[in-house]
Amino acid sequence: MVSGSEGAGRPLVVLIGPPGAGKTTIGELLAQALGVGFHDTDAAIEAAQGRSIADIFVSDGEPYFRDLERAEVLRALESHPGVLALGGGAPIETAVGEALGEHRVVFLDVGIADAAKRVGFATSRPLLMVNPRQQWTAMMGRRRPVYESLAAFRVNTAGREPQEIVDEILALLEAPQ
Repeated sequence: MVSGSEGAGRPLVVLIGPPGAGKTTIGELLAQALGVGFHDTDAAIEAAQGRSIADIFVSDGEPYFRDLERAEVLRALESHPGVLALGGGAPIETAVGEALGEHRVVFLDVGIADAAKRVGFATSRPLLMVNPRQQWTAMMGRRRPVYESLAAFRVNTAGREPQEIVDEILALLEAPQ
């Protein structure tokens, strides 16, 4: 079991990264391996709102969604005692970035080819609806420096099996720091 300075009710690890990096898949497997719960902030927002993130974007706009996201992420950072996966844009928010400084963060990195295979750049990704490849590339140009600055560890998920990625994260978490 991983030990660290996390307090009761705080995540053992927080996963960040772009759409298609595998945050949900890896998070679920990692939580299972650690014997803890898994919480996906995007899924929690959808459940609380009773609609998809794409619908929230279309109906209420990105600023409204970002307010919901910030509140959910900050709540989860203080109360979820397992593995936490954040939506791709959450770390860009100043309050979230500051709060992540107190946590063990893993940046799941991926290239556009693998991301496209995984998410298909479908309309369920509101920021990728128009010219998805160009939008994803521009988005990563803005987000990558933030992801890198917040993460204790960077794990490339491109072309790899989920269990291989989980094993790498477990090894990183167990290594002396």
